[in-house]
Amino acid sequence: MKLIKSALVSSLMAAASFGACAQTTINGAGSTFAYPIYTKWAKEYAKDTNVQINYQGVGSGAGIRAIESKTVDFGATDAPLTAAQLKEKHLVQWPAVMGATVMAINVPGIKPGELRLSGPVIADIYLGKIKKWNDPAIVALNKEAIKKGEFKLPNHTIYVVHRSDGSGTTFNFTEYLDQVSPTWHKKIGFAKSVSWPKEAINLGGKGNAGVANDVTRTPYSIGYVEYAYAKETGLTYTAMKNRDGKYLEPSMKTFQAAASNADWKHAPGYYLLLNNQPGAESWPMTAATFILVQKDPKNPERTKDVIKFYNWAYSEGSKAAESLSYVPMPQNLINMVRKTWQNDITHDGKQVITAKTLASTK
Repeated sequence: MKLIKSALVSSLMAAASFGACAQTTINGAGSTFAYPIYTKWAKEYAKDTNVQINYQGVGSGAGIRAIESKTVDFGATDAPLTAAQLKEKHLVQWPAVMGATVMAINVPGIKPGELRLSGPVIADIYLGKIKKWNDPAIVALNKEAIKKGEFKLPNHTIYVVHRSDGSGTTFNFTEYLDQVSPTWHKKIGFAKSVSWPKEAINLGGKGNAGVANDVTRTPYSIGYVEYAYAKETGLTYTAMKNRDGKYLEPSMKTFQAAASNADWKHAPGYYLLLNNQPGAESWPMTAATFILVQKDPKNPERTKDVIKFYNWAYSEGSKAAESLSYVPMPQNLINMVRKTWQNDITHDGKQVITAKTLASTK
């Protein structure tokens, strides 16, 4: 009898030990724009909490489909859904962090930040109207540097790299071109996937990493990527002319300047695009990236774990975000989002996220 009791106690102790060590895994998918920061946050969060965040950077379009079909605990997109779309799909959305898109180039002899481009010129490159690197329109933007002998623009065909998958980065990039180029607005428009003009020599890469890789291995190419990818892979990026006519290089300062103009209070469902903001120091291609969860989740405990992670990221993730040149969200917006979590996510008519839930991960 004593042996049985001893074995039972040992079994219970082992079970308790296993339970204490068991790791919770939360699954998310979507934006490759945000992949660097979400994975960095996930590593730090796992150390603090023993909760594993399994995030797959499969593109914003795939992320939206995954949360709609309930195959993941959260979706991530750089192309925000409108309030009407959120209502139709029974989803809740909030912005997680802000970042920026840059033009990466592979032109021998040109260093990061040396070449100047403008929105209309980029649009004409992607439209196939500008086909050579020494086109007069590009020369005109860089005549001083060329005159000083800083670099030469080669008489070589431009290879245009774009996303081959449904992409929030494409959504934001084409929305910027739609603003600055009447021709682009008339012929192409903006979306997660567009019909790329056949007049340009096009290469398609999957994800931000795919575009970065294509630019790296293709001399005389140009592509749009999230800044962290350009920075981490050592890509050459261009300076850009902003709305106020100033030429800027990508930096935390210029990203923050653009983000400071965001008016989240008047953005139903947090639908807000940040391209082409005014201000002498504002980087022209800036965007927020968003998280999506079910409004009435089938497994509220898993959704609660998602919220805990992003609540932790708001409180503890700013340093990591800035190290990768993302812009953390302002405190007034964070307070708004926390109210959204508490008010809008329910299960069987009951509140899923409480003040106590949030206090545990601040």
